[in-house]
Amino acid sequence: MALNRALRLRKSSEFQRVRQQGRSLTSRLLILAWVPNEVGKLRVGFVVSKRISKHAVMRNYIKRLLSEAIRPFVIELSDDIDVVITARQQIIGTDLSTLAQEIETLLRRAKLLAAKAPSYEQVERTKVDER
Repeated sequence: MALNRALRLRKSSEFQRVRQQGRSLTSRLLILAWVPNEVGKLRVGFVVSKRISKHAVMRNYIKRLLSEAIRPFVIELSDDIDVVITARQQIIGTDLSTLAQEIETLLRRAKLLAAKAPSYEQVERTKVDER
């Protein structure tokens, strides 16, 4: 299930603003860029270029994986930032748990996540225990 439409960046100008004016961190799989916004709510955008895959189906699949991977951390993020997550070439074939751990690491390095926020693994264990 994708992130709520209200939580997503949609306009090209919004993506450009985050990339040009914001700060960024990189990892093996992802690039995380963020900037404060005037809207007063968290907005997240995903970029998967044609360099990653020529097939739109694969690019959209990666965006859905990224959306699902960031979902547990959305409640812990500040309400006044725009975040853009850009996929790198090595993302092909990566599973959801690896992506979630990568996103968590980047968010913690950027100091966008509280230190006491539960990790992705703890959230997943709680889901399994509830069943």
